[in-house]
Amino acid sequence: MNILYFRFANSFLEPVWNRNNIASVQVTLAENFGVGERGKFYEDTGCLRDVVQNHLFQIVALLAMEPPAYRGYGAIHNEKAKVFQAMRPLQADDLVRGQYAGYRNEAHVDKHSEVETFCALRLFIDSWRWEGVPWYLRSGKMLPETAAEVLVQLKPPPQKLFDDSTPASGRANYFRFRLSPHTAVALAARVKLAGKEFVGEQRELFLCDEQSEIESPYERLLGDAMAGDGALFSREDSIEAAWAVVDPVLKFHKPVLPYKPGSWGPREADALIAPDGNWFNPE
Repeated sequence: MNILYFRFANSFLEPVWNRNNIASVQVTLAENFGVGERGKFYEDTGCLRDVVQNHLFQIVALLAMEPPAYRGYGAIHNEKAKVFQAMRPLQADDLVRGQYAGYRNEAHVDKHSEVETFCALRLFIDSWRWEGVPWYLRSGKMLPETAAEVLVQLKPPPQKLFDDSTPASGRANYFRFRLSPHTAVALAARVKLAGKEFVGEQRELFLCDEQSEIESPYERLLGDAMAGDGALFSREDSIEAAWAVVDPVLKFHKPVLPYKPGSWGPREADALIAPDGNWFNPE
């Protein structure tokens, strides 16, 4: 809900929130623990079904949707459904599947398991607003941090007026949304350093709310269900459209790749995003 509010409660975002100004979008949901006692569940599900198709796709929909016609969960569902329907079905080259070393020794896990505990994928939304903008999603277990974060990478200025206005290394301007374990919004902008030379550096304007949630996520869902508030729930047409996006790679995908616990997944995930830079690792 923080993304929904920030997007549509602030007018300065709309002029830049499109393919003309945004170079790419990253969504990361990382966990620094393994499957624990959920080995049997993970053997039947895997990371793509468990996290990407539902949790990460819901975040993408909130970031990519058009403004709802009115304040109400029906209007939000309408716009989210359009996003799922515009998603291009995934192909094998769009997906990297990983499995942390030691997963096959977990309880209730097949000793020859090919189930993924890590996924990184490249997604496109074929809509007027987002045509040609790559969305990079990743999630996994036994990663260095437990966090959920979004990075919206902006394009550099169209003219290189200053020598360092387009850094040779590092990122151009971006928006960053931290969703958990605490919430935060950040904007990275270049500012001039003291002196006569037109030389600057990039700094983050960072707004953070470290207050703990009054309710856990599942308490919130149960409370909303009893109150008849469907804003956090999915509609049938959205669910079907989201499954249609991942269905091709559920049937035809490349072998699972090993990765070391405490790393950010297989190296192939870095190669996937390389045409548009590199992953932003939550800290």
